Amino acid sequence: MGDIMKIAVAGTGYVGLSLATLLSTKNEVLAYDIVEEKVNKINKRISPIKDKELEEYFKNKKLNLKATTDYRKAFEKVEFVIISTPTNYDEVTNYFDTTSVEDIIRKVISINKDATIVIKSTIPVGFTDKVKEKYKIKNIFFSPEFLREGHALYDNLYPSRIIVGSDTDKGRKFASLLKECSLKEDIVVKYMTSTEAEAVKLFANTYLAVRVAFFNEVDTYAEVKHLNTKNIIEGVCLDPRIGDNYNNPSFGYGGYCLPKDTKQLLANYKDIPQNMIEAVVKSNETRKEHIVDMILAKKPKVVGIYRLTMKSNSDNFRASAILDVITKLKLKNVDIVIYEPTIKDYYDFRVENDIEKFKEISDIIVANRYSSVLDDIKEKVYTRDLFERD
Repeated sequence: MGDIMKIAVAGTGYVGLSLATLLSTKNEVLAYDIVEEKVNKINKRISPIKDKELEEYFKNKKLNLKATTDYRKAFEKVEFVIISTPTNYDEVTNYFDTTSVEDIIRKVISINKDATIVIKSTIPVGFTDKVKEKYKIKNIFFSPEFLREGHALYDNLYPSRIIVGSDTDKGRKFASLLKECSLKEDIVVKYMTSTEAEAVKLFANTYLAVRVAFFNEVDTYAEVKHLNTKNIIEGVCLDPRIGDNYNNPSFGYGGYCLPKDTKQLLANYKDIPQNMIEAVVKSNETRKEHIVDMILAKKPKVVGIYRLTMKSNSDNFRASAILDVITKLKLKNVDIVIYEPTIKDYYDFRVENDIEKFKEISDIIVANRYSSVLDDIKEKVYTRDLFERD
């Protein structure tokens, strides 16, 4: 391994914090975030997000990691600045809101023109080339991240692949940094242009969305026809070309990546022939409408929503499919109570933190992901979590 390098990471969500933690095992890392509470937690080695490996590393590993709300302190003397700020999808403009990414780019070039900027935030295809031209900079490239919420650090320690949108000395140096800090041997590294790397990210996530949507439609068909979905899916997935993974039905694909990435890719297809990309976006909406219809068919007086989180090992319910189901139920004037131990209130919905009270007052309990705590009232539960895994 070479000399210790000084690296800054802007944004401490799943992507940023897992990368900062990974790289701080062998380098000096400064994490920048505008949220003081998160910065304080990181400096006290308390993980601000729920992630088993992150929590273990914070507790047991020696990390050369400091967090700050001062961007000057973070960026002024570093060789690499990794941008992992949020880029939410804007339904009006049909475009990712890249404001936070450009804000960091401007901050970096104002105080450290020599730093190489690596964009990890998901961005539209062609964005990196546009900012190169807009800000008259060359030392910037995109490198996509392929993480699962709740397993973000694990997926950095054992990456499926490393893709770097720059076949240059700096691009290779960045790939080496990631490889040196990971625990996996023989990692496949692929170099390409940033535009190609941007496309890889959106197409990879859209393929995952297609797979989720496909098995959800299998389940919709089986449910309406009173067939055993589990038997059908297991029979289909015994074909090695299909494989027994990523096939557990749900209320729709959700989370931070798939909903926005499919919509952004669809927007990137403007004036390009396509059918499937649009179909997967529509399929996800249809699935949620079907779930609502199935719930209403049971004629419940009070619908209990068991957890807002998208995955069983996550504390994040951003863009979770259950949120759309709740909204659609509310439009039908259904009385809703939510069990979510991590919050005290959620808009104007009733929130119950006591699981036993929640079970008692609910006529039906809707669970995107099942939990053994519901075993005693199984007859009340409506879920499509057939394999009890994410």
